[in-house]
Amino acid sequence: MTGTLVLAGTPIGDVADAPPRLSKELADADVIAAEDTRRLRRLTQALGVSPGGRVVSYFEGNESARTPELVEELRGGARVLLVTDAGMPSVSDPGYRLVAAAVEHDIKVTAVPGPSAVLTALALSGLPVDRFCFEGFLPRKAGERLSRLRENAGERRTLVYFEAPHRLDDTLAAMAEVFGADRRAAVCRELTKTYEEVKRGPLAQLAAWAAEGVRGEITVVVEGAPESGPEELDAEELVRRVRIREEAGERRKEAIAAVAAEAGLPKRVVFDAVVASKRTTG
Repeated sequence: MTGTLVLAGTPIGDVADAPPRLSKELADADVIAAEDTRRLRRLTQALGVSPGGRVVSYFEGNESARTPELVEELRGGARVLLVTDAGMPSVSDPGYRLVAAAVEHDIKVTAVPGPSAVLTALALSGLPVDRFCFEGFLPRKAGERLSRLRENAGERRTLVYFEAPHRLDDTLAAMAEVFGADRRAAVCRELTKTYEEVKRGPLAQLAAWAAEGVRGEITVVVEGAPESGPEELDAEELVRRVRIREEAGERRKEAIAAVAAEAGLPKRVVFDAVVASKRTTG
């Protein structure tokens, strides 16, 4: 018989939030794959539990190489417990590769549900929660970050992002530029920890606040785009918008698709406008 892969949620701040099943899984697992073995040691000490099996590291740097090893353990009947530093494995953390490999080999995958910064921030934001999408971390480079935000500009669901504190002010300023200065948002900092803080307001106001410096682990929740009909744009304006995106580094195909999405038009309409413009200008 093959074994079982267990994905276990760990506290995002307060260790008292650890799900009761976590201690049992830590004690019973044959192998514990941890993003940071030192943090795992601190967690087990806080929970008063001794790991029952072998502990190995499983992080971004060795994920590809270690996945086949863990799959072999699973195929041999082992119960493998995967834990990351905080929250659920695979959610902007290591885990996806191992889950995909386990599924490919018909190995059972189950989970110990636990704390999630995404859902916690969403619930605390005060923004609509009936429909949302999680975008993870934005690209570090300014141009790539703007391109990603432009892709999200027309998204009507509430958006959730992770961000590093030293990039927060630049990210909020970029969001204000792309989404609009008055778009509502919430910055959730140090969730469930001693200095937990949720700052709510328009994006421009939050960007000014973050410029003074912010510390801790950050989750940003942004209101979705308002309901509106397609923009009434003539061919000249469509071409101008495509050109701006191309000058910012986007490929023409991507620029056309983005402008079409913004204007609520078929991509063919924008493509034809660009082609016609090139013929006119020679």
